[in-house]
Amino acid sequence: MIVCSMGYVIEEIKPHAVYTTTETQKVLRISESTVKRMLKRGLIRANKVGGQYRILGKELLRLVSPALEKTAAHSYRSLKEKVGAKIQRW
Repeated sequence: MIVCSMGYVIEEIKPHAVYTTTETQKVLRISESTVKRMLKRGLIRANKVGGQYRILGKELLRLVSPALEKTAAHSYRSLKEKVGAKIQRW
């Protein structure tokens, strides 16, 4: 648990934890309808288990930290280009 400067208690999002829609709503501080809308539009990737959505913590982290995903994508692209260049030399 983390307490922000505004005095709110913020739960740490664990990348490998599995969250329900209610838990996601509380962690992201958004309404239930917003969570459902985001799931329907594919903004949050989730799996349905027994008729209920289960969301991985890494999905929530991706939502709150898009810069992290951009950095990872950039690293992947540069590695892919290096590997491709080595393969073409063969």
